[in-house]
Amino acid sequence: MDKRITYLLPVLAIVLALLVAFSGSRHKTYRKASGLVFGTSYNITYQGSSDLSNEINAVFDSINSSLSPFNEASVITAVNNNKPVVPDSMFVEVFQLSQRICADTQGAFDITVAPLVNAWGFGFKNGAMPSEAQIDSLRSLVGMSKVSLVDGKVRKDDPRMMLDCSAIAKGYAVDRVAQMLLTHGVKNMMVEVGGEIVAHGKNAKGEAWRIGVTKPTDDTLSTSNELQTVLQLTDIAMATSGNYRNFYYKDGKKYAHTIDPHTGRPVQHSILSATVLAPTCAIADAYATSFMVMGMEKAKELLKRHTEMKAYLIYTDEKGQYCVWNSPHLQ
Repeated sequence: MDKRITYLLPVLAIVLALLVAFSGSRHKTYRKASGLVFGTSYNITYQGSSDLSNEINAVFDSINSSLSPFNEASVITAVNNNKPVVPDSMFVEVFQLSQRICADTQGAFDITVAPLVNAWGFGFKNGAMPSEAQIDSLRSLVGMSKVSLVDGKVRKDDPRMMLDCSAIAKGYAVDRVAQMLLTHGVKNMMVEVGGEIVAHGKNAKGEAWRIGVTKPTDDTLSTSNELQTVLQLTDIAMATSGNYRNFYYKDGKKYAHTIDPHTGRPVQHSILSATVLAPTCAIADAYATSFMVMGMEKAKELLKRHTEMKAYLIYTDEKGQYCVWNSPHLQ
């Protein structure tokens, strides 16, 4: 056999293998899954050879059984009702991550704020704001230092303490679905739950995923879809927190749904929305809420310590005009 042919055979084999692999990847269908979960909507797009809807729903069911306060049989409901329960791995993971973020944000992120959130929510619905005495009393039930995991169980300093993971659970759900898809060999995906997103690889056009950031106009009915900007994302998570869709007016004053754990009152900062990009959606979700509590300057200081995170903050200036600040390295 000609020596040149002998040398070319391994090269031809590699080229053939690459062509087969490329052809198989190219013909995998981009599939979609959407519906309602956790009181919001989800939209998932992924490139795969098989329908993974059942697996997606299984992830949602497991998180609902662990972290949903609206599920009477969930772990977190049992904890809040002081029933004997051994937390599952999901609850433990979210609890421990919440502890770390609470410490890092000096208490701006705190999943024990539930009693205050409930008081203000019910107050708005009933037309009566919580009194100073009520706020002071409920503040004594808030603080991550007052709750811990001991021998695999949750220990609360006061049985009236309640946990609410709504500011991190959606992001965590996005992460878990994305992890499941990765284990099934999916490389190109966009997972979105209630506006919290993980993007990997490319979309059906072979481009980075284009994700819009909603303009933070007052919109309690979620009818406005005007975009402030569009980000091109891949291999990163994104979450947005804002007070433009969940607020109330009382005596001409606007009250946001985000409660400051330190004051026990709705936040009154100039930030209208905080979009955070981070390695995981749970982290992005929690820090987006934290920035709404902390305000512009403290948020910027924290971002200096976390080069793995980027932020896009929309706020109002002294004249009430919309302004934008974003991380210098956010392209």
